[in-house]
Parts: sequence; structure tokens; C-alpha cells
Amino acid sequence: MCGIVGYIGTQNATEILLSGLERLEYRGYDSAGIATSWEGKLDCVRVKGKIYQLREKLDGWENPAKTGIGHTRWATHGKPEEHNAHPHSDMSSRVAVVQNGIIENHRQLREKLKEKGYEFSSQTDTEVIPNLIADYLQQPNTDLLEATRLAVQDLEGAFAIAVVYTDSSDELVVARQQAPLAIGFGQGEFFCASDTPAIVSHTRAVLNLNDGEIARLTPLGVELYNFEGERLKRFPRMLEMTPTTVEKQGFRHFMLKEIYEQPGVIRTCLDAYFAHNWQPDSHQAPLDLGVSDSVLDGVEHIQILACGTSWHAGLIGKYLLEQLAGIPTSVAHSSEFRYAPAPLMPNTLTIGVTQSGETADTLAALSREQQRRANTSPPYAARILGITNRPESSLGNLGAHIINAHAGVEIGVAATKSFTAQLMAFYALALDLAYRRQQVPAKEMARLLDGLRQLPVQVEKILETQDAAIQDLAHEFLETQDFIFVGRGINFPIALEGALKLKEISYIHAEGYPAGEMKHGPIALLDSKVPVVAVAMPGLVYEKVLSNAQEAKARDSQLIGVTPAGNADSEELFDTLLSVPAIDELLSPIVTVVPLQLLAYHIAALRGLDVDQPRNLAKSVTVE
Repeated sequence: MCGIVGYIGTQNATEILLSGLERLEYRGYDSAGIATSWEGKLDCVRVKGKIYQLREKLDGWENPAKTGIGHTRWATHGKPEEHNAHPHSDMSSRVAVVQNGIIENHRQLREKLKEKGYEFSSQTDTEVIPNLIADYLQQPNTDLLEATRLAVQDLEGAFAIAVVYTDSSDELVVARQQAPLAIGFGQGEFFCASDTPAIVSHTRAVLNLNDGEIARLTPLGVELYNFEGERLKRFPRMLEMTPTTVEKQGFRHFMLKEIYEQPGVIRTCLDAYFAHNWQPDSHQAPLDLGVSDSVLDGVEHIQILACGTSWHAGLIGKYLLEQLAGIPTSVAHSSEFRYAPAPLMPNTLTIGVTQSGETADTLAALSREQQRRANTSPPYAARILGITNRPESSLGNLGAHIINAHAGVEIGVAATKSFTAQLMAFYALALDLAYRRQQVPAKEMARLLDGLRQLPVQVEKILETQDAAIQDLAHEFLETQDFIFVGRGINFPIALEGALKLKEISYIHAEGYPAGEMKHGPIALLDSKVPVVAVAMPGLVYEKVLSNAQEAKARDSQLIGVTPAGNADSEELFDTLLSVPAIDELLSPIVTVVPLQLLAYHIAALRGLDVDQPRNLAKSVTVE
């Protein structure tokens, strides 16, 4: 949600800010703007709409400024209008600020500033910040860094900010509290950004700010402090990504590129988690997640906290952890767990699943769990494990042990390859715990590992043989208003995920149900205008799913089957087959999700929609 870019150095700031904002468009936004400081003058240009509209507004604008900040806004306080867009300046247009997050006490601060004569022109919470900083700047011997440090101590909530000041055009001040912000190190130039793709074309040396930290950037270097004013010393890390990893590389959309990257992601996960050439009679463990034995040994209960697509991955994780490792497992929406947590039990492993490592509700839920366990008498040990694509994120800083999902940079808002990577992490975790608890015989372990190693080729086969056919099929649904997705057992969450993907990017109403629940209400929705997609993989519930699908066909619904080809019963039943390889039912979610991703993608693309940046959505939900 929202995006921040900042620059100070020797180059013209405007183009660097604009190109950085373009690389953050995937986060979701409804307005944009930049502010530059040069020779005692603050220039601020904002638009309601897209970055290309901001570029058009800046066309022909001569501005030699070498210091500036930029922002893409996802509306929270105040409608998406130009006067609510960032950057915001103080009443005298000397201080400009961009902010991600929510200032919870902005109304109280606004009233106090109004009493001092300050005026406001927006409905945003952010506008209090530049006025608050300007107010502190009136104190004797107070520079921008100190005024900002004093101001952030008055703020309540989650925020990341970047600040420029007309009287000090050779510095940029940034601060973080529970919202991501990173500093990029160049040669005589420095950057800040809410996400690293914005600056990777300029530098790969990055320092992530921690909560309660503030920094001053000048052409000479970076000074890092905590909110109490104590000087800190940390060193930047090198990013693994390169500029080419955030390009489309010939694909029409990032989402399609990322769907096609899934075989490579699976291979990376296999290499990272599983021992090569493991044999049943080996004394070596079959896999290594890099997680301390103290976290995994003796676990009696597991609770998984997640949102959205990660929650669907957690449902599959629950199935695997219970069926393979024999550990009772619950899955909760992070936003609900925060306010209604499960009863405390000893020897509980709490798993937070978040692609970005910055999901506000999941971080807050994990923090709540840590506090609850610390406050028991005697304290319960807090076993916190994170599954994320960003180990360096706030999730890692929370003190969680991390399983790196190894999905690489994902730009499309609708998660695809990160979902597959999370599933691979859950397969590895479930098999690791099963091995520790001796729940799976060695020969069965070897068979499952061999099945996992076949997955990359099987996903490649789906992409090779089904993509064009699914694109052709998608033409039939351009005017469709409702879809139903059904599955059972381990593939029920895939029905949920297929429905979510369609909703997210095509704006078609879609619902996922356990196939066996259709007779308990949802079947009333069915008629010839409501297609039904059934995930039917040979195994424990295969015949049951076919029977449930037959009930839908009897109501005149067009029936689409995600199932292996070659079965006479299924080929006769389904109007259309989205065929997948015949594999072990336990491993099937990795292959059954791919046709559903392609179906959602092609319907949305054929409808001419913004696939990578669907309306009202953001890649990382960093506010509650």
C-alpha cells in the first residue's frame, strides 16, 4: 500500500523519483506526486490518477533540484483527490512530507496545531506531520533532523516518512515506525524507498530501517539514530535482485510472467530445503529448513496466522501438518486473531505467513501472541515461525525464525508464484516434522520426495499444453457475472484460491466451496448462467467430487473440470477439461492451482483490465 521514493545526490531528482514511483505502481494507488527542494524553494506537483498523468503534468517543467521525495497514495483518510495526494507541505510551504501508514492521533494533533494558527487544506492524517515539524523548527537551535525526531515522538500509529526542507536542500530525513522503509547507498548519492524494486536500478546496497529509527541522508553519507537521539551503526546488505528481475521480459503482464516462473521457484525450493539423493536407509535427515531444533522439537499444537492468498496456503499447510506430521493445527485470519486469539496452550508453534513480511495484521497478531505468552505465569515459550518471501522484512525483525519462500520478486498484485512457494515451504515443514516425530515410514518419505522433484516438469507441461486452450476458453466468460469453484480435501483451498484470483483481477463475483457443501445452500445459485469449476484429482475424494459436480450439471451449469485427462467418467461429465498430470493427491495443489491462475488471468486480460494493478488492491497491506 502506498509507495515512497526519495533521492539526494548529484543527478536531477525528478526523473529518478518518477522512475522509482513507476516501479512501485504494483503496490496499488489512486494518486501520485513529487516534491523537490532547491535554493530555498519547494516545488510540489500532484495528480489524481496514474504516474503517466504525473509525467504529463511535469512535461516541459524545468527543475534542476537534486533533492526530492515522491509518493503513490492508496486512499485511507480522505477521498482520492489531488488535494489529498502526497507530498503534503506545511502552511508556509517550507517542509514537505510523504508518508505510508496511519497516524491514529491525527485529529488531536490537528486541533492543537489549529490553536497555534496552522491551517489545513486536506482531509488526510499526513498533513499534520509537516506542520508539526515546522512548529518544532521554530525552536532555537533545532535543525530538520531534530525537529523530525521530536515530531515522530508525538505520532501514534504505524508510519514511514520522508521529509525535505527548503532551508536545508542538501539533506533528506527519513523515519520508520511499523511500516517498511529502506535506504539505498550509491556513489555520492542516496535513496530511500518503501520497497527495494524502486531503487534497484541505481544501487544494490540497502539498509532497512528498524522500528523507532530515523536517518539523515546527505551527499556525504547517512547518519542513523533511534528516536531517543542515540547514534547507531549498522551496515547495508546487498540485494539479490537485479534490474532485470523487475522487468516483464517479453510477457504482456507481470502476472503471466510470474505464473511461468513457478517451475523455477519450485526447483529453487527443492534445492534449498531437501537433501540431494536422500535414501530411505540414510542416517541423514531428508531436509534442512535452517530452523532451530528448539522451535520444532516437541511441538504439540500449531496455529497458522495469515491473510488472503497466504491464508489459503495456510489451509493446505494445516492439511499437510495434520495428515503427515499428526499435529493438531488451526488456521486463523490474522485480522480476527488479533482480537479473539485462541486459548493459550504450551508447546504451540505459531506460524505467520506473509509474502512481503510486512502485512500489518499478521505482524500485529504475532506480536500479540508473543506478549500473551510472555505474560503467563510461568511464561509459555513463544515459538514463532515466519514463512515469507522477504527474510529481511519486519517479520524477521519481530524475532521470528524464518523459512525463506524463495519466490523472488513478485510484482503482480495477485499472488501466484509466492503462493506456490508458500506451499513448498509447508510441504517441507510438514515432512520435517513428520521425520522428527517418525510419522512417515522411510519408503513413503522417499516416494513423496520423488514426487516433489517431478513437480517442476509437470507444471511446465501444464503451461505448455494448456495456456493457449485456456485463453480460448476465456472468451466464453467475458460477460459472466458469477462463478462457483468447488473442491474437497486438500484441494478445497485451491477452489478458494481460484475464486479469489478471478475476483481480484477480473472483478467477476466468484465463490469457493467444499464440494460436499453444495447441497447445503450454494446449489440454489446454480443455473445456466453460473459456470462451476470443479477440482477433481484421483484419490480419496475423487468419486465424491465427481458426484457433486454431477449435481451442478443437472442444474444446467457449464461444468469445467481441473482433472487428469484419460478418465472416461470425467471426460463424459465435464463440458471442458483443464487437464493436469495424474499425480499423488497429496501433492496435487501445486498443479491444480496453475490452470485456475491462467483462467483468471486470461479472462481479465481479454476484458482489457489492469491485470497487474487491480482496482482498490495493494500488493502489501501495511495498514489495518
